Amino acid sequence: MNFSTAVSRMLMVGMLAAISGPVAAQQPYPSKPIRVIVPFASGSTLDVLARLVGQKLTESWGQPVIVDNRPGSNGIIGTEVLAKSVPDGYAFIVVSSGHVINANLYPKLPYDTVKDFAAVATIASGELILVINSSLPANSLREFIALAKSKPGGLNYATSGSGSGGHLAAELFNIMASVKTQHIPYKGTALATTDLIAGQVQAFFSPPLVAMPFIKSGRIRAVAVSGDTRLPALPQVPTFTEAGLPGFDVKIWFGTLAPAGIPKAVIEKFSSEVARILSMPDIKASLGSQGMDPFTTFPEQFAALMNSDMDKCAKIIKTANIKLDN
Repeated sequence: MNFSTAVSRMLMVGMLAAISGPVAAQQPYPSKPIRVIVPFASGSTLDVLARLVGQKLTESWGQPVIVDNRPGSNGIIGTEVLAKSVPDGYAFIVVSSGHVINANLYPKLPYDTVKDFAAVATIASGELILVINSSLPANSLREFIALAKSKPGGLNYATSGSGSGGHLAAELFNIMASVKTQHIPYKGTALATTDLIAGQVQAFFSPPLVAMPFIKSGRIRAVAVSGDTRLPALPQVPTFTEAGLPGFDVKIWFGTLAPAGIPKAVIEKFSSEVARILSMPDIKASLGSQGMDPFTTFPEQFAALMNSDMDKCAKIIKTANIKLDN
């Protein structure tokens, strides 16, 4: 092989490499399995939502969506895993309002709540139900407030953990109703519900998904639901405004984040597909049966919501003097 032939072949190899590079880079997204981190245990509301939407993404994109449960430390462990993930569009997390609550409660998080993440898509929103032990001499919100006022510090409320959405809701309730109930934190909603039924605690601001079976069976009593409308799945339960505490409007949102630096095109595609999924009748029906509503926003709106809620949570935490050991 002479010199000119060798040069020609080298040039050809270079041209092929130059051509194949952009082709590989432009490979349609997604081209491999997607991991969705759930920072709480299997069976939690976040887990249910991740699997519900993940299955639809798998069907539409033809790539497996793998749910990776990383529970612990009120969601911080799983969130740190995402913060340290490669921002290539193949790692996401499903979070709730607790993501911004943690920012106000934990002074030394292993990540920056704002800078280390990109808002992608909201999924659902839901109210909380104030449920009480069925043996309490209270059949309405007014009667429960009267009972709490007659026993300052004598009634306990359960939460799924310090800094959870239910924790802030209960402290806001204490402020607005001018009562004092004591916080008993649990490691998850299942244990909190079990002790509520047994009478170890007297009240719980519970997600509808957790409380509804026990409300319907009469094992716990629902006195009011946060939000401005009644839940279709529990039409007999009044809102706080209807029950006598106007202005108590608490909603928990659920959404998806990615590591900071993820390509904007991936965010747009993921967000648009989630919005399409949330418009499906079977998804609406499934969420409704669990006391939740589809909640669709653009990524920019989701980011603004998180910033706004971070400020609101900070005010409640300061006013109620909430500490992690409460």
